[in-house]
Amino acid sequence: MSQQSSMHFYLNWAKERIDEMDAALASFEVKAGQAKAESKVKTDQLLSDLTKRRDEFQAMLKTQAKAGEAAWTNAKADLEKQWAGFEAQMKIYFEGAGKQFEQQQATFKDVAAAQAKAWREAADKFREAAGKVAAARTVDVDAALKQMKSDASEAEARLQKLKQAGSESWSVLSAALAESRKAFDQANQAAWDTLKGANPKS
Repeated sequence: MSQQSSMHFYLNWAKERIDEMDAALASFEVKAGQAKAESKVKTDQLLSDLTKRRDEFQAMLKTQAKAGEAAWTNAKADLEKQWAGFEAQMKIYFEGAGKQFEQQQATFKDVAAAQAKAWREAADKFREAAGKVAAARTVDVDAALKQMKSDASEAEARLQKLKQAGSESWSVLSAALAESRKAFDQANQAAWDTLKGANPKS
């Protein structure tokens, strides 16, 4: 269970990033379809570049999927660089695109929804794995699951407030997503660490 718990953390971490990338790409695809000729070239190029970055991230992830925990620790740093490049490219687009307010809001909404979905899926996976743990540690596992769900609700509420405000810059929206992402990573790690400690064989 110890190795499996660590792998769940890394897989949840990577899946959350891929879900965000997919949500951003879907948002830009809609924009590309609506773009006027002069901005269509720019949007199509961005879409192509972001798709390439997402594909590289997925390829790296597939390579590590069968690796052990030590390999994952090293690979995570490379995956984080890929993720940072994806985020930086979106930021450059929004900062250089002038008044792309609707696109910015649509992308934020889609990425925030992807984050919320990742939280729910991670909690479901944790609940499933926790069901296999010895009853002696059920209280700790239940507390970790409850905390993860509570953190998810708080993060979702903060993102909802920003969605409703609607007038924030991409930097503010991106910072909120990063804060939520960090909370997800911490909650995910804490939950799996609790499960790892709850396994009498670990």
